[in-house]
Parts: sequence; C-alpha cells; structure tokens
Amino acid sequence: MTNSGKRLTDLLDPNFMNRLDSLDIMSRKILQGKLQGERRSKRRGQSVEFAEHRPYVEGDDLRFVDWNIYGRLERLFLKLFLEEQDLTVHIMADASGLMTLGEPSKELFIKKLTAALGYVSLVNNNRVTISFFGDDIKGQLANMRGRNCLHKMAEYLLTTDCEGLSHFDNACRQLVAGRIGSGVMIVLSDFLFKDGYDSGLRRLIGRQYDLYAIQVLSAQELSPRFTGDLKLLDIEDADAAEITVSSALLKYYKRNLTAYCNELKDFCSQRGAVYVLANSADSVESLVLNYLRRIRLLR
Repeated sequence: MTNSGKRLTDLLDPNFMNRLDSLDIMSRKILQGKLQGERRSKRRGQSVEFAEHRPYVEGDDLRFVDWNIYGRLERLFLKLFLEEQDLTVHIMADASGLMTLGEPSKELFIKKLTAALGYVSLVNNNRVTISFFGDDIKGQLANMRGRNCLHKMAEYLLTTDCEGLSHFDNACRQLVAGRIGSGVMIVLSDFLFKDGYDSGLRRLIGRQYDLYAIQVLSAQELSPRFTGDLKLLDIEDADAAEITVSSALLKYYKRNLTAYCNELKDFCSQRGAVYVLANSADSVESLVLNYLRRIRLLR
C-alpha cells in the first residue's frame, strides 16, 4: 500500500477502503463538468442514449423539448441524455469548536465521513474540493483529482483543528463568492447555528448544486443522561446558563430537538435537497455502505 493509503488508515480501516473502491458518487441533477471524464453522468447533451425527462425551465434549449408529451399533457418537458463528463464533488465540513463535543466526537465522525467520500471521488477521477468552515471558510483544498491527491487529502484532514465560532451564512456566502462551480455539494455539520441554517442553505440551493445536508449529532445530544443542577457553558462564545435537569426537562429537550431536526429535513426536501441525520457514535462504514447507497448519493 502506498504512503497515501497508510496516512488514510489513521481515519479509515483498510478493509473499508477496499470496499469503497467499488463505489462512485452519483448526481441527481444535470451538472456540467469542466472536462471530459471517465464516468457517465446526466447532463443535457446530444448523445443517442436517452436518460429521462425534467420540466422545462425558462431559458432551456427548445430543441430538447419532448413535443409528444406536450401534445398529451400540454406541459413542456425536456429530454435528458447521458453523456461522458466529469463530476465535481464539494464537501463543506464544520470545523467550529462545537464539533469537538461528544464521545466519540462529531469532529472524528465528520473527518472519517469526509475521508470516505473524498476517497470514493478521487479514485473515480472526479474533481474534489474540501472546505472547512467556522465563522468563515477556515481552509480549502480545491480541485483535487486522482489517486495521487489521497495523501494531500489525508494530511489536510488530520492537521485541521476544530475550534472557534460558527457563522454558517457568512461561510456559505464566502464559498459561493469563490466561484467553485456546480456539482454535488455535501454539507457536514450539526447545523446547531445560533444564526440559523436558512440563509446559508439558500445560498447553496438552486446554484446547480446537488445538495446533501448531513446533520451529525452526538449520542449525548440525541439522548442526554444528565441529572441534577448544572451550569451549561457554550464552548463557542462562553454563554452560560444554570439549569436543574428533571425528567420533564429532558422530555422537553428531546421534543424540541426532534422538531428542530424535522424542520431542517422539511426545509431541505421542499427545496430539492437531501437531508440525512447521523449519530457520531454510529459506524461511518454502515452509513456509507448502506444508507448513502440507499438514498443514491453513492452507487
């Protein structure tokens, strides 16, 4: 195994990596790559292999309208075709101080998941950009392509610390301003932002990004087991609150957390994005090999 594989084994089990070799990232949308690639993905084209239809949007090329469907339904649909092209994968990972919480931590889970998705993308010769964010874009490894970038990705993941504040909207605004192009956008975070997630996600939705929002919460956040009198201290801005934990308070907390997660899920689904909830205590391998394949992020 190469040095890149040995470095990646700090995050990924070698047997897991072997299984990742048979997978590839999928896109649900028509996304135009920059170069001819070594994979097949959906985009508007003039190849002979028909793929599917989608509703006509103002500005689309009328040459691809299916007039037979229009004759039956009096609605405009475009024919989509398969054409060879590359795919760009953007991974936007939360590196704020809150990611260090949990046992095992959200930070470790997110870095393992980033490594797995980055590995799948690179071995399939897709373009990969990884951006860590806090109150802005803390660092970015852009336009990686091919197996020779595995060592660079591993080094970046293993040397980036999670610390400081989070400001999701500011980070998304900065990311979009960087003109990183279209592609599959995967956001990994707990989404527990004091400034909310709405405006930030709106910047990513509808910009030719095939958006996946993967919310990572710790087991302690999902099912806290605290009792008695506690003083809670916000790890980001040191805000403090004193509480007395009771069974009624825990039920209230779980009800509010469930409602918050469901609101985020509905926000995404209503706008064509995909929402995933993950527990940092669960297996990254199981999430990738089972659930992410079932929702067709991977094939």
